[in-house]
Amino acid sequence: MPESTNALIIDGYVDEPACLGVAPYISPYIREVAGALAGHGYAARYVTIDQIRADPTLAAGYGRGDLVVMIAGLTVPGAYIGGKPATLTEIQQLGILLRQPTTAIGGPIAFGYAPGGGKRAIRQAIAGFGVTLSGSPAVALDNWLSGGEPSGTGDYSLTDPWAAAGAGIISQHPAFPYVMCELETATGCSRATVGGCSFCTEPFYGLPRYRSIEGIAEEVAALHTAGARHFRLGRQPDLLAYNSNGGGEFPVPRPGALEELFSAVRENAPDLKTLHIDNINPGTIARHEDAARAALEAIVAGHTPGDTAAFGMETADPAVVAANNLKAMPDDVFRAIEVVNEVGGKRTKGVPELLPGLNFIVGLAGETPVTFDANEAFLRRVLDAGLLVRRVNIRQLMPFEGTEAYDENTLGKHDARFRSFKEWARKEFDEPMLRRVFPVGTVLPEVVVELPGKPSFGRQMGSYPILVGIPLDLAERTVLDAVVVDWGMRSVTALPCPVEVNTLPVAALRWIPGVGKKRAATIAARRPFSSPEEFREVAGETGIEDVMVF
Repeated sequence: MPESTNALIIDGYVDEPACLGVAPYISPYIREVAGALAGHGYAARYVTIDQIRADPTLAAGYGRGDLVVMIAGLTVPGAYIGGKPATLTEIQQLGILLRQPTTAIGGPIAFGYAPGGGKRAIRQAIAGFGVTLSGSPAVALDNWLSGGEPSGTGDYSLTDPWAAAGAGIISQHPAFPYVMCELETATGCSRATVGGCSFCTEPFYGLPRYRSIEGIAEEVAALHTAGARHFRLGRQPDLLAYNSNGGGEFPVPRPGALEELFSAVRENAPDLKTLHIDNINPGTIARHEDAARAALEAIVAGHTPGDTAAFGMETADPAVVAANNLKAMPDDVFRAIEVVNEVGGKRTKGVPELLPGLNFIVGLAGETPVTFDANEAFLRRVLDAGLLVRRVNIRQLMPFEGTEAYDENTLGKHDARFRSFKEWARKEFDEPMLRRVFPVGTVLPEVVVELPGKPSFGRQMGSYPILVGIPLDLAERTVLDAVVVDWGMRSVTALPCPVEVNTLPVAALRWIPGVGKKRAATIAARRPFSSPEEFREVAGETGIEDVMVF
């Protein structure tokens, strides 16, 4: 065992079906490991893979006897704005660079690695690292530092105290205080007894283990003390099933348990700014509509607006649903969309309370060209019904050893049709849906600039926040309110709110609805304006008059 009391935690970022830890999110694994290290007398420092890319000396400065723990691994591929997950090459390079310290690596990287969607994930030893932490990284680390084997299953009696003890590590995150704390409520899948969905790694954790409200509350209190104000109840496969008693594949929701959960979070973080969710099983809503509706009402009563319930739909082809043991048939998903719209579609401060998000996976067994026709028809049905959907994710299968999809899939067989479906969805579904969800004049509070430039791009803190393009050159981490003025396929264009029409640059003035380039130049020449009426003589009606200042 290492003798030094110095430790470095390297966050290579994680993304699993039921856990997100890509900046600005910080995963539960990081905080639990920090707590376990503290319990063994280590003073831990935290850096992200993005920080090491910018300054390799952040890792190279560690010498013989120090302890380095890296957390990494993706089991679902995604497109990321706030950070780029560590590649296998980078992980191996770090392992070699850090040979002198004692090094350990854990997280979903243990399940395997693939460079992206459409490729099989290969399980392999990670070159350069002295120890691989198997199972729960924090439990495995504790066992190893105690002289045992570096493995261990999750045990909330152990990890709950570590999660609270390690909460202070969030202050070292480069985005702090704009850090989204992913909170764990459960691991494992209720459908593990029937194999789960063919592609999913969550059944690797077994049947569900629900974390106690007391354990969650204690961690939230510690995070709040450390400066956290943004939380997501995201680390679970189906929040509606929280603390359910039995129920087979689709447990009956317990609205009272969710009321207690949200109340406990709010009591321990009374001035929180964000409280969102992630996974909701549409099959649960379809099979237990009344209980699910009451549970969704409890969520809406306890969360903050602008939330997203991620539905793992995967496909609208019934044959593919059956071939891959998926959660819900297309009609079930459609009904679930309707129910979430009925409960969460009302607007608070201009934005819907809670909307569904849809996930599609391409490359599953049984897929044919008809599958893509069915997917498009389903999305047309949603549009024609006047329903709201926050976003549609379309990704290629990344199968892992141990899942049925590893051997049974259609990877590479319909690449051209996949690309055309994705393009169709972006043009024919995303843009008109964004117009519905974020009409002109919608004010988005506290947009955090992540990509500076002209335009600058930022997002709110939240679950699947909309990408906001601002036609100004703003510094990274600028925080501002923004009003929506236009839409793209996956983003909106917005102006700083309130809109200061007498000082806004001409290049930004042109984005005011109905203005355009020529009229923007006229407006600039006629400034300053003293009233909205005077401005309208030049610009006409814009739809955002109530957020203009003169």
